Amino acid sequence: MINGKKILVVLPAYNAEETLEQTYREIPLDIVDEVLLVDDYSADSTVSLAKRLGIKTFLHDRNYGYGRNQKTCYQEALRHKADIIVMVHPDYQYTPKLITAMASMIAFDVYDVVLGSRIIGGGALKGGMPVYKYIANRFLTAIENLLLGSKLSEFHTGYRAFSRRVLENLPFQANSDTFVFDNEMLAQIIYFGYRIGEVSCPTRYFEEASSVNLTDSIVYGLGVLRTCIKYTAQKLTLANYKIFAPKKGIIHKGYYQRIE
Repeated sequence: MINGKKILVVLPAYNAEETLEQTYREIPLDIVDEVLLVDDYSADSTVSLAKRLGIKTFLHDRNYGYGRNQKTCYQEALRHKADIIVMVHPDYQYTPKLITAMASMIAFDVYDVVLGSRIIGGGALKGGMPVYKYIANRFLTAIENLLLGSKLSEFHTGYRAFSRRVLENLPFQANSDTFVFDNEMLAQIIYFGYRIGEVSCPTRYFEEASSVNLTDSIVYGLGVLRTCIKYTAQKLTLANYKIFAPKKGIIHKGYYQRIE
């Protein structure tokens, strides 16, 4: 806990056997109260390793996608009465050592959401980020800041911390089950006026870490632009999209189970 707030870390996993233990060992368990892992029907031994490490684990009944994985993560985090929820990828690209700093900014009511930015410190390329991904990141972020009226250093980080209030009120279940979920969620956060902070986060790109291929990156980029258009149309009252509608408490069940 920090300032009396229960801190829960969620790990959205898919074929993370090679990097899960490294990631878990860096989680500051002196302040983190609980760790949950959601496995999106991995083909490797991610689930058995998570059980061996003592991580509370949930398994999808098939591979649904990154966005659905996060939906399960946040649904279970709320069910476990967390006050602050930190999402970090178990592929060891982001260091969990920043959890304390990110959670503290929320625990002391400085921000509602905190992002671990790979761009602020200028080390993304040094950490191995492919040049084409770096260029695409900067290009898309510039467009998003322009259309969403924000000033974030990047929209595409997989390292995020949320207050319970944010997850209780965001209609994230209406978002995509694909990678564009991340972007839709930030658009929702900006639309509903929550305070966003950023911390500089080093990143690592290596063979065992998960990575999106060029084709999926293009599809994701188009999804990002589509989200920006939806946001703009919603703000101008030209359309009414479910992802920007008040949350109605929709809970999806039956597609995953707790692994004992």
